[in-house]
Amino acid sequence: MAHFSAYLNPVLVLFSCDLCLVRANRPPSPVNVTVTQLKANSATVSWDVPEGDVVIGYAILQQRQDGQMQRFIREVNTTNRACVLWDLAEDADYIIQVQSIGLYGESQASKRVHFRTLKETDRLPSNSSNQGDITMEGLDKNRQLQTGEIIIIVAVLLMWAAVIALFCRQYDIIKDNDSNNNKEKTKPSSEHSTPERPTGGLLRSKKSPSVNIIEV
Repeated sequence: MAHFSAYLNPVLVLFSCDLCLVRANRPPSPVNVTVTQLKANSATVSWDVPEGDVVIGYAILQQRQDGQMQRFIREVNTTNRACVLWDLAEDADYIIQVQSIGLYGESQASKRVHFRTLKETDRLPSNSSNQGDITMEGLDKNRQLQTGEIIIIVAVLLMWAAVIALFCRQYDIIKDNDSNNNKEKTKPSSEHSTPERPTGGLLRSKKSPSVNIIEV
């Protein structure tokens, strides 16, 4: 018996030393565990890991507060710091805890986080007056858009009308100037020609050819 205890003591010492080394190399627990994007049947849990520690995965303990369901999620070889929880019961209370997985084991579980899923009616609008309100809001927005478009169209038409009126006015001015110039060019030539000088009343006769006949 004494020999057996002598062999057993070194084994216990080595085992306790290994446990101490494993505990020392385990990563710390996750911090800032939060639940977001709550819906009737799903939710997203996220967390942070202290810097300086090698983390290769995570483990999530999910359970209903009434104890009817418990689920354990484990994933390794990942650097994700968030996970989506599916197939949740609507309007139910849940409790989750997150653990970090390191090279030498898992960390201690994080603090418990409580959340409650939404009701199906909280996510989808009801068929009562809410839909009527939404429809009226949509109609009001469409009316506002139509009014704005009409104002823009009227402004553009007024601008075009002003441009056309200005062009017609300039065209009339140019046409009047051309007509005045043509009138000045078509005045009678007598107004511009010099008077003829008198010739003293003498008329120049035309010279007729003379014929001389000589008789022998």
